[in-house]
Amino acid sequence: MTLNSNGIYTGFIKVQMELCRSPQTPPNSGKPAPSSNGCMNTLHISSTNTVGEVIEALLKKFLVTESPAKFALYKRCHREDQVYACKLADREHPLYLRLVAGPRTDTLSFVLREHEIGEWEAFSLPELQNFLRILDKEEDDQLQNLKKRYAAYRQKLEEALSEVWKPD
Repeated sequence: MTLNSNGIYTGFIKVQMELCRSPQTPPNSGKPAPSSNGCMNTLHISSTNTVGEVIEALLKKFLVTESPAKFALYKRCHREDQVYACKLADREHPLYLRLVAGPRTDTLSFVLREHEIGEWEAFSLPELQNFLRILDKEEDDQLQNLKKRYAAYRQKLEEALSEVWKPD
């Protein structure tokens, strides 16, 4: 790591790419998509770079066209023969974590993964609001159909009852 005169330090971090499938890259980009087999990539960053910026830089490096919101950076810690993986918040600073942990990658390493299926964080707020509008409309439609069905059933019951209970 290098400390600049402005107090910001720069250095390299290694990030393992653990992707379920090869991400989308533009055709004829000249760069291969990061493989899903766990390749290791080195990235030069500064102490001011956040997790979100690191994810964007990795995707840009490989010309990945998918949204950075679909990916997450994890820190992998090794303690007492146990391996712990913890998702990092977008505002954390990976180079600072690397500095605090020391240079040994067997104590701390970084992993880029796709979000687990079902994690809503991969969607933007407008997309989520649109999902809610669609679900509300489907719910209203179902409710109206149910009300019509029961109204028709009620009418048939009332007709049947009126025939049985005719006053003499």
